[in-house]
Amino acid sequence: MTVGFKEVDEKRKSWAKLSAKDRREAMRQELFPAVLGPNKTFYILDHHHAAAALVQEKSDTVQVGVAKDLSALTPQSFWIFLDHYSWVHPYDETGRRRELGEMPDDFKDLKDDPYRSLAGEVRDAGGFSKSDAPFLEFLWANHFRAVIPSKALAAHPKKALADALALARSKESSHLPGWSGKA
Repeated sequence: MTVGFKEVDEKRKSWAKLSAKDRREAMRQELFPAVLGPNKTFYILDHHHAAAALVQEKSDTVQVGVAKDLSALTPQSFWIFLDHYSWVHPYDETGRRRELGEMPDDFKDLKDDPYRSLAGEVRDAGGFSKSDAPFLEFLWANHFRAVIPSKALAAHPKKALADALALARSKESSHLPGWSGKA
């Protein structure tokens, strides 16, 4: 339902700098994990920021690796299956769970979650490590959302990042996947 627009913009800018040849090479190396859903529609499971950036850059094709063919399922059963296996994250930009039927149909309809961008920045700065936990960055985003006010994040992003890094390294974050506790 959401992505961090700041992360999408950074990926879009990076993509825009590539020559046509370098774009083709980058696309050969980028694989989007997906499921095949009702009506033989592909639904990607990861790399949503890159996909949203590619849509903005008017890229018309990507490579997908099909993790599961669920095309025989009804739409309702399809979404329940994805939810059961944590292959969908039906939470809005405020961190609230939404109905599965409210999932956007298009990347252009995704909402901005600035805390998701903050989580990406904290991860990139070494605040936590990637792990196999589904939607790891969203767990961290919700953790930051509970402590760092949205007005502070918008008005003072560098201070918010410093505060989030300190929080990420504290014992208060030790329950989250990827926590290292390293200062």
